[in-house]
Amino acid sequence: MREVVEVAEKDPGADLRRLSNREKTMPVDRLRPRYSLRSMACLLRIAPSSYHYHHAGIGVDKYAGLRARVARAFADSKGRYGYRRVKAALGTGVSEKVIRRLMAEGGLSAHVPKRRRYSSYEGETTPAPGNLVNRDFTAERPNEKWLTDITEIKASDGKVYLSPMIDCHDGKIVAYTAGFHPNAELANRMLAEAAETLSDNARPVVHSDRGCHYRWPGWLELMERYGLTRSMSAKGCSPDNAAAEGFFGRMKTESVYPEHWEKRTRDEVLVLIDEYIHWYNHERIKQSLGWMSPVQYRQSQGMAA
Repeated sequence: MREVVEVAEKDPGADLRRLSNREKTMPVDRLRPRYSLRSMACLLRIAPSSYHYHHAGIGVDKYAGLRARVARAFADSKGRYGYRRVKAALGTGVSEKVIRRLMAEGGLSAHVPKRRRYSSYEGETTPAPGNLVNRDFTAERPNEKWLTDITEIKASDGKVYLSPMIDCHDGKIVAYTAGFHPNAELANRMLAEAAETLSDNARPVVHSDRGCHYRWPGWLELMERYGLTRSMSAKGCSPDNAAAEGFFGRMKTESVYPEHWEKRTRDEVLVLIDEYIHWYNHERIKQSLGWMSPVQYRQSQGMAA
């Protein structure tokens, strides 16, 4: 009895009726080296069996297994996924809030974009077509609307330029070229490769900014040869080609900057571009596609991927 009174005097204002059995277990653990379990159980009005039950659970991380899976999914994405994509990749019923907390506790943070932009504008060299896309970057079917642009990527021994063709239907990179010079050959070869993937009746609108590549004779001749329709952004208006800009931003945020491509040679950067675009088309899941990659989505719809 003396032991019980001595413990009670430590906090005379405590209302034991308001404590849960789990909360009662914690002071018992702290005081057990000095006081017997029987006296503490009597004072705190907790059955010894309840104490042992809650004692076994204290200190156990109920998310330990999920925490490991989250870390693995984040690593598999090379640090490119935020909590929404990690949750989708895991296919777990746990809330996004829990995934976000576990990632924050583990220091798993997706990369923040940096704004850097290459411009190929050289003035109004030839008449520009109208903006047929008009910032509507959606398409009901593949090969209805295509977007293109050129971006610059720094390497340790110079620069690399990437020219992709992006399908508005699902964001798939239809074709792309990469090289050491932002010349007509870079854009024209990409356009020819993209056009060669078309079926006989497919004639997409090809939207671009007002860069010089899309106004030179070679580009115009290819557009006419394949029966494609030109569309251009307004002068100096990047939102008119926001989906293409968005792809470049994601690639640089997810791979170029965090993986320090600027420390790689230009030849190494070309290989990294190939690897990223393959991953983007085949593995990178998108919420708008039901958490599937563009290729997975097309296969699920019975379309040619």
